[in-house]
Amino acid sequence: MIADGSRDYALPTIPGQQRDLRSISPEVMADVVSGHYNDVFSDVTIVDCRYPYEFEGGHIKGAVNLFTRDGVNALLHKPVSGDKRHVLIFHCEFSSERGPKMYRFLRSLDRELHKDLYPALLFPEVYLLHGGYKAFYNKFKVISIELLV
Repeated sequence: MIADGSRDYALPTIPGQQRDLRSISPEVMADVVSGHYNDVFSDVTIVDCRYPYEFEGGHIKGAVNLFTRDGVNALLHKPVSGDKRHVLIFHCEFSSERGPKMYRFLRSLDRELHKDLYPALLFPEVYLLHGGYKAFYNKFKVISIELLV
């Protein structure tokens, strides 16, 4: 069940090095970017937590570059329709430090902002890209250049 207990996770997950976080494979990320899950959820935000110079050097199609706590905090103040299933996918270069840290920060802040409505959350369905941008790029740089910018 997703973090608010309202339904099952939409994306298939894999065991990752961050055992407390839900991880998806680079292949699932490619399916998300290609639109294979558009019938399952209405919106997805790919949160690239790398530094701007890394992001500008190449990133996953559609990703937003949020590398500070203020940037991630802004997600919680962005209007989201209550009837939409909005999924977040975090990553950094290897998804071992910055991506997981920002994922945990968002979850903690979301819980704090909605503590009077527990278990309600603005973003109950959040994932981490296993292996980060490096793993995704290594698998898909030649096969599907339209997945990268």
